[in-house]
Amino acid sequence: MRNGKWPEYAARPYVCGAIGAYDPARLELLRNAGPPVREAHRTPDAALLSSSPLLPYSGSPSRTPSETPSETPHAAQGGPSPADTRFAWAEQRPVGPMPWPVVAETWETPGLIDEPATVTLHTGAFGLIDLYYLSDGDAIYFAGNIEPLLALARRPYEVNWDAWAAILKLTYPLLEDTPYREVRRLPGATALIWSRSARRITVDKRAPRWVREEPFDRGVTAGDIVALLHEALKPFDDRPLLVPVSGGYDSRLLASVAMARKMDVQSWTTSPDDGLDNDIDFARYITRELGIEHRIVPQDPAAYPDEARWAARRLEYLTSHHAWYSPFAREVHKAGRAVVDGLAGGPLMKNFLITADAVGAGSSADRQAALLAALATGEPHLPMLSEQALAFVDDRVGTAFAQATSMLRGHRSELPLSVLHTRTARGIARSPVNLVGPEATPVFPFLYPDFFDATLSVPVDRKEGGKFYLEILRAANPRVAALPSTNGALPHRRVPLRSNGPAAREWNHRMLLKAATVPGLVSDQMLGVIAQGPDALTAFGSWNSRFWLRGLVLFGSWLTDYEDVLGDLTPPWSSAS
Repeated sequence: MRNGKWPEYAARPYVCGAIGAYDPARLELLRNAGPPVREAHRTPDAALLSSSPLLPYSGSPSRTPSETPSETPHAAQGGPSPADTRFAWAEQRPVGPMPWPVVAETWETPGLIDEPATVTLHTGAFGLIDLYYLSDGDAIYFAGNIEPLLALARRPYEVNWDAWAAILKLTYPLLEDTPYREVRRLPGATALIWSRSARRITVDKRAPRWVREEPFDRGVTAGDIVALLHEALKPFDDRPLLVPVSGGYDSRLLASVAMARKMDVQSWTTSPDDGLDNDIDFARYITRELGIEHRIVPQDPAAYPDEARWAARRLEYLTSHHAWYSPFAREVHKAGRAVVDGLAGGPLMKNFLITADAVGAGSSADRQAALLAALATGEPHLPMLSEQALAFVDDRVGTAFAQATSMLRGHRSELPLSVLHTRTARGIARSPVNLVGPEATPVFPFLYPDFFDATLSVPVDRKEGGKFYLEILRAANPRVAALPSTNGALPHRRVPLRSNGPAAREWNHRMLLKAATVPGLVSDQMLGVIAQGPDALTAFGSWNSRFWLRGLVLFGSWLTDYEDVLGDLTPPWSSAS
């Protein structure tokens, strides 16, 4: 891996391959560009390679000369024809043949289905496990990481300015965008299908179950929600779990249910580098009340540049989030426990980022505008992008966001689903999926289908101000529900931001110098700040300013790592002027 090393794929395999009229030599190039893999399946129209043995959940893999009968047990036992072979590569696998959308919705897994007439490559319904692809004639080459596919792309690589516009404004890209024009990300609930008779590839984009079947108010109670959460955790009763606890609602709910089930639980907490560290204080109260073994994972301000660089490279520069999570994730890799994560809890149960303006909007356009404003990083204390760059960013992000959420317009749950399909899936999920995983297994109880559907059916007005969530917490454990929370009014105790300490400022400054080499990107005011040196960055302590700063620093770090293989860095707004 360029300027880093590949993750250890212990809980989830790395996969790559091709569908369609692929070139074996090109496939071999892809194979050698990523983590070590072995062949799981190959026909003239489909190839699937995996970092660990990957058995089909239906059918049998096509045997290659190097394989032994023990490696193809379905074939040895007289299973279905190799012409109907199905693979999935999340930890939980489907059982028996079923349509790919059902696999995507139920198990949130990518997969490959090789049938007599077609070959289907699909994502999970949210697309949490990334699947990237590169089109090459009548073939699609795919991989779980971006960088191996770059071995097949023409150099120099072309910058995808639309992706960077979204990363700067939202902290994550939208649609199929990656930092490179040549490599795309297959969106959630989407399949690429190769027809053997027509000899061509088509795209099949589906609306997931929760979009097709609009929820109605079923009168779900807080007790119902807690019971469904018990069901969601039941499959992990015999596994040791790590339940990270912060000061918020999600983690204390999950920890309360896990302990009520008498599961083998440990809890860790680290600082989110928000300048407060209430999480550490409040987590101590929660774990003490629940009787959970608790550990604080420290962070070293001097190590921040290395931590930020590790997260950025590991996430392939797709989001400016998660630098603070790096030391925690590496400790998790040593623990040997599945990690219970509260992904999606905010949008599902407490109207997170769903503002009164969005709820009360009189038209779909106003609702979309209000939601995008809530999701976007707000105004920094000084203009950081040039006027031309900011106009480009606003235009491209507005267009992409409208397209990414178009299938949700008019839906009863348009607002929470819009947050889930953009911010949650593309930005927030990266820490459990790509930093904790693939070394450790992330567990997402809030995405358990019955739980997800039940919480989605609760009207947003019942969730306003956290009212409904407090009912859930009281039903789960009234003593824990009464403890202080970061979701409520906070007794602030200020601590220095590690992301703005001396070591971080020096590194941030170097990355800003690199970003400023792109003509017309940075504003004159920001160029003046950069000219003053690292200590001028002490002014970037507010929420909005530091998120814009992290986006520009991420861009500068990407340029530093890839400048020798990137083409013309003149952005479209600069050339247009």
